[in-house]
Amino acid sequence: MRLKEEAGMGPFWLILALAAVAVLTTAGRIVGLYTDWLWFREVQFTSVFVTVLLWQVLVGVVTGAAFFLILYGNVTLAWRLPPREVLVAADDALGLPRPEMLEPYLRRLALPSSVVLALIAGWLGTDRWELVLKALNPTPFGIRDPLFAQDVAFYVFELPLWRSVYSWLMGVLILSGLAAIAVYFCVRGIQVSPVAVSISRRARAHLLVLAALLFLLKAAGYRLAMFDLLFSQRGVAFGAGYSDVNAQLPVLKALVVLAGLVALLCLVTIRLRSWRPLLGGVAALAGLAIVGGAAYPALIQRYQVSPNEIVKEKPYIDFNIRYTRLAYGLDNIEEREFPAEQTLTLQDLRKNDATIKNIRLWDTQPLLATYGQLQEIRTYYKFTDIDIDRYTIDGEYRQVTLSPRELSSKDLPSRIWINERLTYTHGYGAVVSPVNRVTREGLPEFWVKDIPPAASTDLRISRPELYFSEVANDYVFARTRAKEFDYPEGNQNVYTTYAGEGGIPLGSFWRKALFAARLGDIKLLLSDDLTPASRVLIYRNIRERVQRIAPFFRYDEDPYMVISAAGRVVWLLDGYTVSDRFPYSAPTRGLGNYVRNAVKVTVDAYDGTVRFYVADPADPLIRTTARIFPGLLRPLDVMPADLRAHIRYPEGLFRIQAGMYAVYHMRDTQVFYNKEDLWSIPIRPVDGQERAMEPYYLILRLPGEPKEEFVLLIPFTPSKKDNLAAWLAARSDPPNYGKLVVYNFPKQKLVYGPRQIEARIDQDSFISQQLSLWSQRGSQVIRGNLLVIPIERSLVYVEPLYIAAEKGRLPELKRVIVAFGDRIAMEETLDGAMARVFGGQPPPAPAAVAPGRPAGAEASVKTLVDSAASALARASEELRRLGELLQRLREAGGRN
Repeated sequence: MRLKEEAGMGPFWLILALAAVAVLTTAGRIVGLYTDWLWFREVQFTSVFVTVLLWQVLVGVVTGAAFFLILYGNVTLAWRLPPREVLVAADDALGLPRPEMLEPYLRRLALPSSVVLALIAGWLGTDRWELVLKALNPTPFGIRDPLFAQDVAFYVFELPLWRSVYSWLMGVLILSGLAAIAVYFCVRGIQVSPVAVSISRRARAHLLVLAALLFLLKAAGYRLAMFDLLFSQRGVAFGAGYSDVNAQLPVLKALVVLAGLVALLCLVTIRLRSWRPLLGGVAALAGLAIVGGAAYPALIQRYQVSPNEIVKEKPYIDFNIRYTRLAYGLDNIEEREFPAEQTLTLQDLRKNDATIKNIRLWDTQPLLATYGQLQEIRTYYKFTDIDIDRYTIDGEYRQVTLSPRELSSKDLPSRIWINERLTYTHGYGAVVSPVNRVTREGLPEFWVKDIPPAASTDLRISRPELYFSEVANDYVFARTRAKEFDYPEGNQNVYTTYAGEGGIPLGSFWRKALFAARLGDIKLLLSDDLTPASRVLIYRNIRERVQRIAPFFRYDEDPYMVISAAGRVVWLLDGYTVSDRFPYSAPTRGLGNYVRNAVKVTVDAYDGTVRFYVADPADPLIRTTARIFPGLLRPLDVMPADLRAHIRYPEGLFRIQAGMYAVYHMRDTQVFYNKEDLWSIPIRPVDGQERAMEPYYLILRLPGEPKEEFVLLIPFTPSKKDNLAAWLAARSDPPNYGKLVVYNFPKQKLVYGPRQIEARIDQDSFISQQLSLWSQRGSQVIRGNLLVIPIERSLVYVEPLYIAAEKGRLPELKRVIVAFGDRIAMEETLDGAMARVFGGQPPPAPAAVAPGRPAGAEASVKTLVDSAASALARASEELRRLGELLQRLREAGGRN
């Protein structure tokens, strides 16, 4: 009696504990779902929320129900079958209790255990909603793989789901089989004695049927493995190679047949008394899988392929080249020749005045430090990023640098709750500078600066509040009784009340309670400053905000700000569609082997409004996404024109494409195999370390084009060499947005690369003397990024030099180095250096432009000392050159 009571109470407490956990988890989930729904309603994407939720529930229910039916069905079958035929043995080697004692436990635990495991399986299955929706809405690529003639859509949209279903079924069947075996042991359907293992007839039939299903499923797995050969890394190039096609593939076909035969043997063995045919079939399958799956292809690779690799692998290398170029969009790159002549004149420079005016002299790190010193105004304001863009300023097309003045909550003077959540809620304004203008003190000229924003051009900010930004904290409250800080004005503060539509109204006490639970913030309920009209602004980090709405896109790491025609600050983000299932395409670590910049996203910095626009309507992945979420995406044409004028080719995608093109510009199989024309990104010394050049934006007129445009550029060098081989440009202005052009240099001509130019700069006696002089006086010399600038049919190299006090944090742009052909000059201005190199007269010194703060007498003395030192060094250099010229004249006279 006592045993029966314990048997009844044990499952009861277990079920009660599991029920309590389930209730708490469910309650937390409901709170999260409801607050998420409120947020999706705020951002006007409830259709996305509902679609994802419905399919998560549907897939979870189907997964959990199927799991329950398979597991519980097999467990129930196991404990109900044996009683008619229970084995009896004198000695039980396992020492298990009698079946009559275990039966109550089995009856009471079978159902709740199966339900709990099914709930867990269903919960895990909700993550497969995206796989299911993509498989149900495939978009053809119009490209077929060369091995099985399947459209690429099968591998991108459908194969991942079949792989997932296969793995899930395999796990469920194995778990069900193990559970059935455990039950059979308990009810003596299977019994272990000192001399043998005995199994009842019905238990044997049940387990053999399960084994037959497993082997049939394994046959399907081998069939799926045949498709996976297209992603093999065994050969000389990514994708199925000679040994995969001629050794691995036939073995997999044989394994499909053999696994099916073993499944049939499992069913036949139900009627047979002997296990030997089945064991022989399993041994044969295992042997073929081990020997044929690994050893045989390895032998073929070593003894047939390696001795004559290029001949054997040629067609598969061709496949790799072709499909990689397709997957990364390299097949659309236009190739042109660039002669790299050294005939550039002052007249050519005047024709390209727009290019010269937009050469970027301010690098990111020195400019950030300078902005921080001159324009942060308060300790809690921070400049964290520099954006490069172009605007039409007073009728001129100009390249500018922009940086938003973000509010850093961790730098608040007092980090109490009311300050972080109610008072200091937003950043304020931005600074804008032309990329090549410098004051007399070596500081950037500002076109937009200060608080409130003051503009010296027609570019103005009328709505400077940044409630949504790159470094905004997770949530704040607006329209509260507390004073909301807007900006500082002298010794006073100016306060404001949020007037935007962003945020979720708190409304009733119950909604406040829900958000208190969701945010884990009890002070939300205790604060008297919150009213029913107050709003909670959550997901204020723009990348997190966009990711929350559409997690199925990959987003660029560098959002950039745009000032609209109405003076509002709007963030632009680039979204990518990616896949790792494009046949024969070489993968990129952390990305996959297919990528398109298919989405442009805008986020209003004041009210948080998010809009998604289709940038590449030909991309099959974005077309599938548009069918799954009908209200999510808009045509790019409906983006406001003032924002559309600022879309640019994303640097992240360009960097990936440039890295792939350095290898896959080689389309000849022999050349590709031998890596005869392999390129690399140029290396240059930075702070004593060798680093690859970063792509950079320029306004220039491409050779053969009628006008200047905004382009992203990167040069290439031959592998393990320093001279230039080509340069790649991505065009950002309409109607040529998205087009890539590569300019190849003549192979018989030496074109200096960045490292060679850096070496020539170091070897120039005048420049090295000047650098040494500055360093000896306790200053830190910062060498900026070397820019390779195509002008007409020639290349000009420009490198800025900054000087900062040894312990100071205010870098000043003091010199500009220009190199062309064999000529190098360093002057105080770009125009002066250009004039020295190209033989013109240096322009007059520019008029002083007021910097962010007065230079003071100390700065004036420093400027005079620098000027005197520069003049002395230049005079010494001229005397040296004159002496060399006189020496050569004497030597010539002596020979005559």
